[in-house]
Amino acid sequence: MRLFGPLRLNLFLFLISVNQVLLFLLIVTLCGILYKKVHKGTVLKNEADDDSGTPEELDDEIPVVICAAAGRMGAAMAAINSIYSNTDANILFYVVGLRNTLSRIRQVNNILRKWIEHSKLREINFKVVEFNPMVLKGKIRPDSARPELLQPLNFVRFYLPLLIHHHEKVIYLDDDVIVQGDIQELYDTALALGHAAAFSDDCDLPSLQDRHRLVGLQNTYMGYLDYRKQTIKDLGISPSTCSFNPGVIVANMTEWKHQRITKQLERWMQKNVEENLYSSSLGGEVATSPMLIVFHGKYSTINPLWHIRHLGWSPDTRYSEHFLQEAKLLHWNGRHKPWDFPSVHNDLWESWFVPDPAGIFKLSHQNS
Repeated sequence: MRLFGPLRLNLFLFLISVNQVLLFLLIVTLCGILYKKVHKGTVLKNEADDDSGTPEELDDEIPVVICAAAGRMGAAMAAINSIYSNTDANILFYVVGLRNTLSRIRQVNNILRKWIEHSKLREINFKVVEFNPMVLKGKIRPDSARPELLQPLNFVRFYLPLLIHHHEKVIYLDDDVIVQGDIQELYDTALALGHAAAFSDDCDLPSLQDRHRLVGLQNTYMGYLDYRKQTIKDLGISPSTCSFNPGVIVANMTEWKHQRITKQLERWMQKNVEENLYSSSLGGEVATSPMLIVFHGKYSTINPLWHIRHLGWSPDTRYSEHFLQEAKLLHWNGRHKPWDFPSVHNDLWESWFVPDPAGIFKLSHQNS
């Protein structure tokens, strides 16, 4: 028995050593498994959080935001067609629809995809983004001479950083525009340090020879704000200050968020509900007025040729063909849209019109 004592001890020590090695290997294996899971989870999370592509791809991508309102999808499609056809740049179109119900946004998505896939636009990159109108609850006065201006999608431009992510710079366009130049030029608009956006001044257009035809046109703050109200007087803004048009915007998302532009706009919307601060003149618009206040003296300017506007102001207003050919972007702001009757220069708009495969969106003046 004594002979086997040392052997038993050695065997016992050997087994302890083996168990320690096995335990170490088990720990290493578990650590490896956990690392793979954590790493995979991180990658998946990053892919989910940033489904737009790599930073290199984002730098090369131009995000363009356009609303697709019910009954006006043909307008958005024409605008998209004109942009896509006149550039070699990598465009990502954010098409914003109104979220009434989940089925509604799916319907918009399906209509757009069918429209695009049955046209020369089948190669474009686009995303359908939903805008929840509930964010506007209590912020819009119900009484307006032009109820169409109260449509929720008119306020999408207020909420750009909440709808569009992963982009430093964004272009917003109204749906009643046609782009005749390379959108890369507009995207390259320089924004001064501390400016969250660039707009077109209303004093630069139209030319003097055409201005007398635009009866009732407002191009100063007097046309948008009610200077009889003390709150407006306290702003210290001269009523003769040139206004700007927010139908075309080049926006810096970092500055927009840093300056809490959306919160500022909402605050002035709320003040208008309480005090009725906006002008009731022909030029007054509920979506323009708060932007004029918030961005007063704090915006950069867009090349005038990149926003030729007022084409929808009057059916009697016409610009020279040479002038329109030189224009980079045409905007039918006003009541008289190029797909309706009466309208002017509608031939320029129709050249980019993409027929609706469902036959719902039709050109009114062709049936007149």
